[in-house]
Amino acid sequence: MSNPFEKNSNKELSAKSLKSRVSLTDTNLLLFITIAVFLIMYVCAVVFLGKGFAKPQTFLNILNENAALIILSCGMSLVMITGGIDISVGQVTALVCMSCAVFLDKHGGNVYVAMILALGIGLAFGLVQGYLVAYLNIQPFIVTLAGMFFAKGMTTIINATQFNVENAQFKALKATRVTVPGLGSVNKLGNYIDAYVEIGVIVALLVVLIFFCVLRWTRTGRNFYAVGGNNQSANTLGINVRRTKFTAHLLCGLLAGVGGFVYFMHVGSGSPSHASGAEMNAIASSIIGGTMLTGGVGNIAGTFFGVLSLSTIKNIVTSLGLDEAWWTNITVAAMLCIFLLLQSILLARKNKQKS
Repeated sequence: MSNPFEKNSNKELSAKSLKSRVSLTDTNLLLFITIAVFLIMYVCAVVFLGKGFAKPQTFLNILNENAALIILSCGMSLVMITGGIDISVGQVTALVCMSCAVFLDKHGGNVYVAMILALGIGLAFGLVQGYLVAYLNIQPFIVTLAGMFFAKGMTTIINATQFNVENAQFKALKATRVTVPGLGSVNKLGNYIDAYVEIGVIVALLVVLIFFCVLRWTRTGRNFYAVGGNNQSANTLGINVRRTKFTAHLLCGLLAGVGGFVYFMHVGSGSPSHASGAEMNAIASSIIGGTMLTGGVGNIAGTFFGVLSLSTIKNIVTSLGLDEAWWTNITVAAMLCIFLLLQSILLARKNKQKS
């Protein structure tokens, strides 16, 4: 005789396998769309807006200017995959910049200690916010909204005005460039100029690589997707939902500290207005990169190309002579609407397959 429990077990396993395939298919499809959109935009920029976009350094400058945003967006994607959100990362970045700037310039601090300070600030926010979200079941938006206001207030308390850091050790680190062989160009004077990236770009690429591997090949990454897909199902499978959510917010806080110091190395100053709106750009980049607001679907590689797409469209709008801020905002809003529509279509298809 057949065992009814065995049949039910097989059905459950089949359902789980189907759900994994659907999620993986959706993730790959959204990633493909994001990469295709970026390539089309960049090729159009090269063809219609002049040869400036064709220079390798132009592309590398996109990375130089957005290294911190790439790191923040990776952290945001981790939280969004689990079904949460973190809107404090922009102000945490500003707090890191101001704290490190005051420590280095006003107190004669050491750069390496400043790095530890930046990581400590990010971890502190990740620990507190992760605990409140995961173990006290407070809405992530409310918790991180409070974190955003707290970070903003603390930044102003530490120092209310903008100033440039004159610490010699930090200025040497900030001025360090990594030459990219074979991608240089000849300027108008006939001199060959090496292509380069800032140290922050190397850090950002390492973060992308590490968390791409974490999400794709580790148990922790699979737990993120499972919790974001369905909390109750994840709990039934023996996944510690609370610990998974806590880990996601902890990593997001840590990456906010890393991204804050990378941003600090890029701008070389402390200011209460630093990284203003960075949290919105991180959310937008994650969505454009294929991370669903509902959780359970996302890809760090997609987030990386989401940042590149966001920056490229802004550069295109500026190159067209539309310098007013609203044109950029309107264009970004249009991109978001398109990608949210695509996500809605995929979500509807997934719900139909489940039923």
